[in-house]
Amino acid sequence: MIAMRAVVLARGLGTRMRAADPAAVLDPAQATMADAGINAMVPVAGTGRPFLDYILSGLADAGFSEAILVLGPEHDVVRQRYGPFGLGKPTRIRVMYAVQTKPTGTADAVLAAEMLVAQSPFVVLDGNNYYPASVLGQLRRMEAPALPAFSARALVAGGVPADRIASYATLDIAEDGSLRGIREKPPEDAAGIPRARLSMNLWLFDKTIFQACREVPQSRRGEHELPEAVQWAVSRHGVRYQTFPVSAPVLDLSQRADVAAVSAALAGVEVRV
Repeated sequence: MIAMRAVVLARGLGTRMRAADPAAVLDPAQATMADAGINAMVPVAGTGRPFLDYILSGLADAGFSEAILVLGPEHDVVRQRYGPFGLGKPTRIRVMYAVQTKPTGTADAVLAAEMLVAQSPFVVLDGNNYYPASVLGQLRRMEAPALPAFSARALVAGGVPADRIASYATLDIAEDGSLRGIREKPPEDAAGIPRARLSMNLWLFDKTIFQACREVPQSRRGEHELPEAVQWAVSRHGVRYQTFPVSAPVLDLSQRADVAAVSAALAGVEVRV
């Protein structure tokens, strides 16, 4: 069954985005959203459109019919934009909302959307990231569960700072392409870039993920985290995740310093929500 629903994780506190950065030049509208820590609503590309418009447009381009936004109860600015009377009311993709009352981790965020995805396969993506529509489309057509395995070099070439890449979770992949595990800080090459394939928080799930999200212990950060829930599903329940290699850029809007680079990369991109 092909996945038609995408769950966008947009509940985070935006701690890194809210942090002051004198070198980052933001206009008043960008600064307002950055100060609030609502990364997905930061206007980009000089169009006045929030980053989330580009994410939703990319999902529609990839063939998704529904997007479930996982938000906090305080995120009225998002609901107002995409509501029936909002300036960003979608015409190509249906937008629904799931509320994660407290920011207790990405595994809990997935659980917040459980009732809306029902028994169907669904894709989960990070609301701080803009993924190529071609990758999203390939993922939604695979048999669940699955995930893309991104090339670290391609991510760096696409503008993600190398020091940030080194902090991403890496994938231990078997010869048949199945996921053996997820680990932190792998060996690096001479340029400080991880040799292993990376997770960019883009997943195709079936209903087996919900049990793992409920069972996974808190991380060292005191949260229930999605990569650890996937590892739990693999190790404890024998769930098989198929991977496929991807050498394509992903835009990451996590910090104020990212706004200019992401805006430049999205300049000229047609947005049709």
